[in-house]
Amino acid sequence: MRYKVASSFLKLKAYCEAENFKGWDPYDGLNSKVFQALPLKRWDLARLAWIQGFKRSPINFRRLLMVPKEHNAKGVALFLLGYCRLYKLAKNGCEDFGDKDDILKRINEISDLLLSLRSKGYSGSAWGYNFDWQARRLFLFPKHTPTVVATCFCVEALLESYEITKNKSVLKETLSAADFVLNDLSRTPHGQGIIFSYSIKDGNNTVINASLLGAKILSYSYKYTKNEEHANMAKLAVTSACDLQEEDGSWIYGLLPIQSWKDSFHTGFNLDAIETYQQHTKDYSFLNYIDKGLAYYLHHFFEDNGMPKYYNDKTYPIDIHCPAQVIVTLSKLNAFKENEALLSKVLNWTIDHMQHKKGYFYYQLKKGISSKISYMRWSNAFMFNAMAHFLLETKSENRGS
Repeated sequence: MRYKVASSFLKLKAYCEAENFKGWDPYDGLNSKVFQALPLKRWDLARLAWIQGFKRSPINFRRLLMVPKEHNAKGVALFLLGYCRLYKLAKNGCEDFGDKDDILKRINEISDLLLSLRSKGYSGSAWGYNFDWQARRLFLFPKHTPTVVATCFCVEALLESYEITKNKSVLKETLSAADFVLNDLSRTPHGQGIIFSYSIKDGNNTVINASLLGAKILSYSYKYTKNEEHANMAKLAVTSACDLQEEDGSWIYGLLPIQSWKDSFHTGFNLDAIETYQQHTKDYSFLNYIDKGLAYYLHHFFEDNGMPKYYNDKTYPIDIHCPAQVIVTLSKLNAFKENEALLSKVLNWTIDHMQHKKGYFYYQLKKGISSKISYMRWSNAFMFNAMAHFLLETKSENRGS
């Protein structure tokens, strides 16, 4: 199994490096130069239909309709996280995926790239996506509108980069993201705490995982600055999220009526964020919520053969985020070893069913016609980071092991 994972990962790594980490995204339809030349671009319903057409189509029309391959900040962050894992492997003596100096050079290059992708004009460092995004008919996110989700992934990656490079400017620029969370995001009171908004724009103000990612950013800031306000505000967000956890350990996605589903990878985000808060603040008062959430996560989103489910109550679509996130989450929770058999089955199933011979991973499998398009951020970056986590957890210190 370890040989199979290593071989699969090397194919993925070669593919992503050859593409210079640029690619398409499920939601990048509005980047089409054809659409931008049409008067339809001013009509919200047309924008929504165009995005969903690209997202749902099993055929990739992006080249034909002139959608360029670009860097996506969240995707770049995931690659950086993965290379930080590879650096630790090389430092431990396993150079199967590159020697230490080469990986360090790559980490510095990607860190600089990620900092260059920041959105301008906000209270602190913040990141968005490289495409306009119409979320239902309620609101339009212009490209580079910062979100707490993209920002959190970038913060975590850059801080892991700092721990390796000790580049003080990276640390300083990254920690300013706490000011973005506190000053630019809205807060919705709930119970004894608050819910941070998804973005600076109104609309998705009560998404549970997004709020927890805001808490995660603040807990990272507290780790380095010991700013008590950051720890206190993070705790308020964790308090609300835990209050919203159901008795069986599950979470719905958000509080709007159309956000009542329960899915795999957002559950993983929630657990990761609460655990990060716990590690950095040493506040263990939410441990029971992590335990309940983890039990629900493992028992409701994975079949016995390792097939990952998207939703708690149905299997399809099978989304590549789901097998990727469980590896990262269990690594963060120090629960990898006790669940290694499950994770090995999940990864084995994913390689067999969702990896192309060229190395990239598919977006989604469905009952009918599946979407096997290569998406750099959604598919390949998530699997790159997840497989690097898996390799670090399972590789011994000897070269080639």
